[in-house]
Parts: sequence; C-alpha cells; structure tokens
Amino acid sequence: MLSQKQKQQLIAIVGKENVDDSKAGRLAYSYDATPLYQSLPDAVVSPRSTNNVAEIVKFCNVHRIPIVPRGSGTNLCAGTCPTEGGIVLLFKNMNKIIEIDEENLTVTVQPGIITLDLINAVEEKGLFYPPDPSSMKISTIGGNISENSGGLRGLKYGVTHDYVIGLEIVLPNGETIRTGGKLAKDVAGYNFTSLFVGSEGTLGIITEATLKLIPMPETKKTMLALYQDIEAAANSVSKIIANKIIPATLEFLDKPTIEAVEAYAQIGLPTNVEAILIIEQDGPHEIVEHDMEKIKTICQAEKSVSVQVAKSQEEAEALTTARRTALSALARLKPTTILEDATVPRSEIANMVRAINEIAAKYNITICTFGHAGDGNLHPTCPTDVRNHDEIERVEKAFAEIFAKAIELGGTITGEHGVGEMKAPYLELKLGKEGILAMKAVKSALDPNNIMNPGKIFAKANRKRVVIKT
Repeated sequence: MLSQKQKQQLIAIVGKENVDDSKAGRLAYSYDATPLYQSLPDAVVSPRSTNNVAEIVKFCNVHRIPIVPRGSGTNLCAGTCPTEGGIVLLFKNMNKIIEIDEENLTVTVQPGIITLDLINAVEEKGLFYPPDPSSMKISTIGGNISENSGGLRGLKYGVTHDYVIGLEIVLPNGETIRTGGKLAKDVAGYNFTSLFVGSEGTLGIITEATLKLIPMPETKKTMLALYQDIEAAANSVSKIIANKIIPATLEFLDKPTIEAVEAYAQIGLPTNVEAILIIEQDGPHEIVEHDMEKIKTICQAEKSVSVQVAKSQEEAEALTTARRTALSALARLKPTTILEDATVPRSEIANMVRAINEIAAKYNITICTFGHAGDGNLHPTCPTDVRNHDEIERVEKAFAEIFAKAIELGGTITGEHGVGEMKAPYLELKLGKEGILAMKAVKSALDPNNIMNPGKIFAKANRKRVVIKT
C-alpha cells in the first residue's frame, strides 16, 4: 500500500480529485475484460498532461512502485489487471483530438480518446481511419496502440501498427521522447515507434499519438454466404484470396455462434446452416461490383448453399453489427466466457477449425468459433463457469492444445489480443527461448527497475491462471 506521504506526493502532482485509493475506486480498476483475473491496485491516478505523467513516473521509479497504464480495460489478455499492485494510470483527462491535419492526412490525439469518436471525427472531414476493433465504441486509442489492436477491416487495411507514424512517450525513468512524425519516409535510427506499438505498457507510457489517415472509400457492398459444410466455407476464404481479391472484411461464424448472435441481435440470420461468411468490399464503384460478382462465383463453386448481397445500407450494417456482437452474444450463454485468438495462415483455416472442434470434443467442452477468416485470425470461444473448477481445468488444457496446433500450422498464439499475463506461458512456443531472451534484454535496458506493467508478456514461475487479491 502507498504510505500517506506517497499519496500526498501524488496529490501534489495531479490534484486530490485525481488520486483515488478508496476501496470502491480500487475495486473498479482491479480487473479488465479478461475472465479469471482480479487484483487490487494501491491507487488509481488520472494525469492531466504529459508533464503529470513524467512526474508520476519519476516518483514511481524512485520508490519502485508498479505502474499499469490503462485505457477502457477492454483487452482480453489480462494486460491491464494490476496483478503486482501499484498504481493504475487512467487517461480519462487526456482524451482530446489535438489536430486533424487534412494536408498531411494525419490526426494527432491523446491516448484517452475513444476509438469510435476518433473515427467519426475524421469521417466528418471525408477521411478514414481503418482500424476497427469490435470494442471501438468504448476502447481507447492508447489501449489500441498498446495492444496493436486489429479489427474486421484488418484484412485489407492492416492493424493499428500500420497507422501509427509518431508517438510521444514517457520512458520508465521519467524522460519524454518523440518518435516519428508526419512523414511518409523516416529511417533515422531505430524504429522506436514500431517498438512501442504492441508493447502493452511494459516499456513506457504513450501520451500522444500521430496517426495516418486515408481517403474515405467511394462505396461499399456487403454479402452473406451460407454453408452446410465448415470446410467449404474455409476453402472459399482461401480461394477468394488466391484469386487476388482482398475484401475489406471477410468474417466467419460457425453454427453455435450464429445461433447465439441471432438470439441476441434478431436480424434474421439463418440458424439452420453450419457456417456463414460475411464479406464486405469497398472502393470505386466499378471495382466493388466486379469483385463482389467474382466472390459470389467463387462461393457458389465452393458449395455455398446461398449467396446474397445486402439490398440496402441498413441490411449491410445489420450484418456487420451482428458480427461485432458475437462476443456479447456468446457471453449470455454462461457466467464466464473465455475468448482466444489463435491465428494461422489462410490456407490452414479449415485444418484449424477442424482441430478446434476435435479438441473441444476431446475435453467435453463447448467451443464456438468465429473471427477474421480473411487474415486467418480465429476466435475460439468457450462459454463456461469459473465456479466449475473441473471444467475450467479442461478449458485450460484445451486452449493449450489449440495454441500448440496453431503454431504447428505455421501460426501464432495471438493475432490481435496481445500476450498480457494470460498468454505469457505460451509465448515461448512462438518465439523460442532465444526470442524471449532478446525481448527481456530490451525490457531490462529501458525499464531496469521493472515498474512498467510488471508481470505481463513474460511468464512467471509457478504461475496460476486465476489471480485474486482483494
């Protein structure tokens, strides 16, 4: 716990109203969207400026107090659960759009800006910020950058990393640096911008970001393809890409997910099929028309039982919204929902889906699978109950096998959700011991006192998944 003197020093930096060490305040930030993790911080501190952040970090570095930078806590890897105590650094006061630069096609923001608010603001100017995590209505740009978030449009447009061109960062020693800028080219020194994107708050604190924008697509169309064979759906995905068509989105839902989504959203999704693909293309009108016709032909050749293009913007938006609500829909089935994001090459999607179903049967659990099929990013999701210890143990074993299978197929343990504490034990599967040692060397060089989000990314000895300290 913080001493009274330490609390007063924090109050001197940010003001009494921005330091909360009450039990209720600490409890509210003792967990994030990840099931099974909870741990009380010593205080919640809300800086108002970069200078505030720098002073807080210098203070914490001297006193060896852990810092957990936090957006809205929507991450799914326990990345913002304060499992080592310390302070949660909350960016509710640093949530402004600093500048929309239409000449350079950039936007500069503070980390606490809500993702959808940013998207709406630039679209009013006829510009486009493509990264669209399903949590975008409540997630923050700072959190998106820390996790290198993806989204439905990642297949065509890439992920957060592809749009971050400049950062202001407070290092663990309290010094502030700027990386990159409003430049189309910049190879001056190490690429620190890329290093900090996806670093999950373990290397420093992002206090400002400059993001690349692109022109708004001229038009878009959305298609729904139905299948009675999951492998046929997966083969359609591979064939679409092999035909050199890159849709804006190419999403997959299996039957259990379709049933849950339809019960939740009630938009008329057919529940008598084994899988669906939701496909969207955008761009110039002629190209969209050509691509959608070709995609339709491919899906029909791959034994789709129905291919329909949305007849209106409202119908198209309903399909996209249905896909975005998949996690919310599945979360209604049981008290606990464990969602992962194993990712494989597109050509291995059918094999991965088959393996997930076999593993679920082996451990006698339910796994619903949906995800960004176009980029091989699948979200096997298990509705369960944390109070059922036997089932939770089986779920753990099942996901360990799923991660191993993804690696075997040339994939990875996480495509967009990050490592955090949840996936730390599996990171060596992907990187090997040498890769882990290289990452630790970077961490030690920048944060020798290990105050920045300790316990994340690197596995701890004798770690247990359920962490509750209240």
